[in-house]
Amino acid sequence: MDKIARIKELVELLNKASRAYYAEDVEIMSNFEYDKLYDELVKLEEETGTVFANSPTQNVGYEVVSELPKERHPSPMLSLDKTKEVDALVSWLGDKQGLLSWKMDGLTVVLTYEGGHLVKAVTRGNGEIGEVITPNAKTFVNLPKSISYKGTLTIRGEAIITYSDFEKINDSIKDIDSKYKNPRNLCSGSVRQLSSEITAQRHVRFYAFSMVDPDDAELIESLDNSFKKRFDYLTDLGFQVVEAEPVTAETLPDMVKRFSDKIPSNDFPTDGLVLSFDDIAYGRSLGTTAKFPRNAIAFKWRDEEAETVLREIEWSPSRTGLINPVAIFDTVELEGTDVSRASLHNISYVKDMQLGIGDRIKVYKANMIIPQISENLTKSGSFQLPDACPACGGRVEVKNDNGSETLNCMNPECPAKNIKLFSLFVSRNAMNIDGMSEATMERFIGEGLLHNLSDIYHLREHKEEITQLEGFGTKSFDKLVAAIEESRNADMAGFLYGLGIPGFGVANAKLIVKYFKNDIDAIMNATQEELVEIDQVGDVLAGDFVSYFRDEKKLAEVKKLLGEINFVIEENTQPQDLEGKTFVITGSLESYPNRDALKKEIEDRGGKVAGSVSAKTSYLINNDINSNSSKNKKAKSLGVPIITEQDFLGNRL
Repeated sequence: MDKIARIKELVELLNKASRAYYAEDVEIMSNFEYDKLYDELVKLEEETGTVFANSPTQNVGYEVVSELPKERHPSPMLSLDKTKEVDALVSWLGDKQGLLSWKMDGLTVVLTYEGGHLVKAVTRGNGEIGEVITPNAKTFVNLPKSISYKGTLTIRGEAIITYSDFEKINDSIKDIDSKYKNPRNLCSGSVRQLSSEITAQRHVRFYAFSMVDPDDAELIESLDNSFKKRFDYLTDLGFQVVEAEPVTAETLPDMVKRFSDKIPSNDFPTDGLVLSFDDIAYGRSLGTTAKFPRNAIAFKWRDEEAETVLREIEWSPSRTGLINPVAIFDTVELEGTDVSRASLHNISYVKDMQLGIGDRIKVYKANMIIPQISENLTKSGSFQLPDACPACGGRVEVKNDNGSETLNCMNPECPAKNIKLFSLFVSRNAMNIDGMSEATMERFIGEGLLHNLSDIYHLREHKEEITQLEGFGTKSFDKLVAAIEESRNADMAGFLYGLGIPGFGVANAKLIVKYFKNDIDAIMNATQEELVEIDQVGDVLAGDFVSYFRDEKKLAEVKKLLGEINFVIEENTQPQDLEGKTFVITGSLESYPNRDALKKEIEDRGGKVAGSVSAKTSYLINNDINSNSSKNKKAKSLGVPIITEQDFLGNRL
């Protein structure tokens, strides 16, 4: 391929990656790969003297696509030039004073305050046109609502979501496919929501990294033309600023190391550092290039690489049917941790890398976090696709998805595709097996350890295989087995709910168990006519319930499960004084540890608990009787009494 053709190829590839990153919040290649291709493009453009108008070396990002109002920035927000060499930073700074700060990985936002109040917030967008997100910015958890400076003040900074908040949000999402990929993507989507209420729920934070010259000449003079003093002033106003340290050419290398040492303990995402001249006037006098300002430069850590040997390509099935390749290699230490696995993305990636078992490869951690293969030194290309799904042994098929080849399981009954059933079975309201997360079960399914629900009770027989999996040791294995053993003493209603019968919830299960007086055989042989006699069990649910136990395959699996568990029948000595009454519970509780505990007492006393207020609701339990919540409003409009916990405990109904 000649140089001009390669330039065209690189321009198309890098523009596609930029469009995905800036406009769609999707990463289709790692920073390492992007930087490598970008540097190649710069070199080829210099060598040939040919630069196309749509080259990413000439443009800054892409125009955003959303329904938010758009606004042009008073002056373009240019990207920073970058380097991975500390010596280059030292040379760039020369004999000047500098300020070294984090380059946070979130979404750049420009705030404007007037009269001490926030009046406008605009995203960076494509550098020239951004999106107006003022209502959303007002929900940023650490942003001052008012400041002492009453003139016009424009501040640039990064909106981010911390790792700890990111993990809490992801932990609350049960569907593993719906979990967010990383804090940066979640933050970008959160800041650009059409509803500020959703933004508020995401705990977005703002860290200032620069202040545009205010109109107040006296203020400018008091800040003594110093970038550092502007940081201090913003801090005094109540803003959180990015951590920054003064440096000289002599102290710069040591300060870079001090920043890098903090990365493992940081609660916020970063993708490098920024070095700025402290002398603002000097930096401004240097002007800009077509793409970069000359008053600051970005530093990205040179990714620590290690050479190792590829021992296996593990094919891991997922609920979508995709079978994802994972590289298994001899353990190496990267960024202070042991690494032995890296995602290979898809078949096309494996082919492009020309991978084969026994190849010598180089691996690194993208952004010092995510293990990746950077280079294949051997390039044997001898890898072989599996001829069957590792989870079910079913037929596999190679598909082409937008130019990328993927391996797919074609068996609709593959356990990997039915992960939701496994997840339901082990959930708190079903068999309550602590430690069996969806990710864990997907790993077990991929390893061929789980095919049916009953296999859960035989995992103890696979100690050797499980303790060799990444993230599993003897201690975690023993803890998981203990939780499984504890679940053998089961609640009958929870067991029925965990089978995943269509439309069948916990409340229905309790009603059926109560009606058939804890007789599991009678329940399994129930007729549709018997079931519809039960309150709240209609024809459709009754039909689905009967059909489930008439399915020979499902019935055989239920019988296997019944051979593994014992039902604990709790004798209910509670008076049935709430029979015929329906309750809805909302708000925080004081006397009960959680809503399930209060729900259990209501049901033990013959009452029912619903999720929403309706004309059939007898009482709404809410300790904040005077709140303006939607449930309170609905209850008042329907004439439903609102009572507190104490009212309930005192039988003041």
